[in-house]
Amino acid sequence: MTLVWGLVLGLGLLLVWQACWSEPAKPAKPRKRRIQALLLRAGLDKVSVAGFMSAMLLCFVIVAVIVFVVTLSPLIAPIFGAFGALVPMLVVRWRAAKRAMVLREQWPDVVDHLRSAIRAGLSLPEALMQLGVQGPEQLRPAFTEFGLDYRATSHFVDAMERLRYRLADPVADKIVAALMITREVGGSDLGEMLGTLGGFLRDSARTRGELEARQSWTVNAARLAVAAPWVILLLMASQPQAVKAYSTVGGAVVLLGGLFISFLCYRIMLGIGTLPSEERILK
Repeated sequence: MTLVWGLVLGLGLLLVWQACWSEPAKPAKPRKRRIQALLLRAGLDKVSVAGFMSAMLLCFVIVAVIVFVVTLSPLIAPIFGAFGALVPMLVVRWRAAKRAMVLREQWPDVVDHLRSAIRAGLSLPEALMQLGVQGPEQLRPAFTEFGLDYRATSHFVDAMERLRYRLADPVADKIVAALMITREVGGSDLGEMLGTLGGFLRDSARTRGELEARQSWTVNAARLAVAAPWVILLLMASQPQAVKAYSTVGGAVVLLGGLFISFLCYRIMLGIGTLPSEERILK
């Protein structure tokens, strides 16, 4: 009986200690939210997460069936099917990176337009709505939607939050945060702030563009190094002897081990050769 009471007391003290000192576990971000953010960064706001996942599944089935018809190998076909399932993800990431690069060059022009409109006597919401007509081509739909939101609700903060969500861009977060703080605090130095922000964005875009151009060869070399062995395997799979060799237990171990090593090395090379992406200051 004494032992039982001792265990109960120890368990109670442990629970008290965890409640006082242990940090609560942070909920992990759902994968669905990450995919939705990626689609927004790529400008595919009309594509749903379910539709994107269906496209990945369809690519997996198509590639796996084609490889199976060519090789008649039930082990090689799913591996290349997995590579095929990654094609939509790679395309969306490439599109998101390209869009971010284009927008990075256009944001200073947006800031200059806002500065000119405010100096001409327009209010900040009117200057933002004017970007839906006179702004950069890729940004006009987002600012047009901002104008509709602001006219419907007259709530500047809510309209800016929706604008930030549609743009899904780190630079847009900086601009939105600066404009919201300036409007909340007030003052007559909005034009000076926008001029400073425009110069900072131009310097940042020029510096990051030069670094990305220098680092691109490392990323391309990593992709080539990972793809080359699997291209050779696909060519070898046209021979019945090679298919028979990889259909054994030892062949399966080699394929799965090579797949794991390729994935690991690819992630390491990307971690070394790719510039860190800009973090969003507003979530």
